[in-house]
Amino acid sequence: MRREDMADLAAFAVVAEERNFTRAATKLGLSQSALSQIVKRLEERLGVALIARTTRSVAPTPAGERLWQTLAPMLRDLDQSLTELGEFRDKPSGVIRITSVEHAARTILLPAVATLLADYPDITVEIVAAYELSDVIAEGFDAGVRLGEHVAKDMVAVRMGPDIPMAIVGAPDYLRSHPAPQTPHDLAIHRGINLRLPSPGTVNAWRLVQDGREIRVRVEGPLILNTIELILDAALAGLGLAYLPLDQVENHLRGGRLVQVLAEWTPPLPGYHLYYASRRQTSSAFRLLINAVRYRAVS
Repeated sequence: MRREDMADLAAFAVVAEERNFTRAATKLGLSQSALSQIVKRLEERLGVALIARTTRSVAPTPAGERLWQTLAPMLRDLDQSLTELGEFRDKPSGVIRITSVEHAARTILLPAVATLLADYPDITVEIVAAYELSDVIAEGFDAGVRLGEHVAKDMVAVRMGPDIPMAIVGAPDYLRSHPAPQTPHDLAIHRGINLRLPSPGTVNAWRLVQDGREIRVRVEGPLILNTIELILDAALAGLGLAYLPLDQVENHLRGGRLVQVLAEWTPPLPGYHLYYASRRQTSSAFRLLINAVRYRAVS
């Protein structure tokens, strides 16, 4: 393959990924017109249209999508190989991309990364907060962070922390007008402040224990939000009951701004785990990250 073919394919791959000539050109350090000519030249050489252009959008054609699906993993492997050349330098380096749920990112991942980056300034860490269960390989992440029960069996999983105490809480004003529930059945008459999950129409179910067995309860309510911080703010405002990690509400419980209910019915969630593909060739930077986040139980 000629050198210019490799360069043109790499440029096409960025356009296919970004779905936008302007963003792709910026990423590549080219003008938009120059990038458009590169893609046009590649299409002429291959004899097939790769990018469908309209006044509003840019998207790969079926042929372009097929080429992109072939190129994407090859280019990621190439990027990884180039990153791993840092092994031959004096200091670990490279970019580590991680997808993590919001609570784990704030309470475990970010503090660990702060210490790591202070010791190894040539490492860059990108954290993407999201609740969907990402295919870390397909989406270009080095690792993901989720509850232990959600980690696929074909992944390497490293425990990052203990099980997570949860709490159902409400503001005193709310509980004055809505008597505190005594059993999970009583939640049927309460207003829940719910967490939106990525699947359309899905909200997070509250995990409770009843008659010695674990159940999942969906508490209906007029407010659905997509971050823990917003749910906490809504609970403090007296808009309903919220199901939140205990460590996020402890100060408000001590200050009397929130009241915990159904404590004996609320079991902890399984602890967070860092997961990554078992076949991944880990760089020294990634191994340092694993060591930084690994949970070490205090005996």
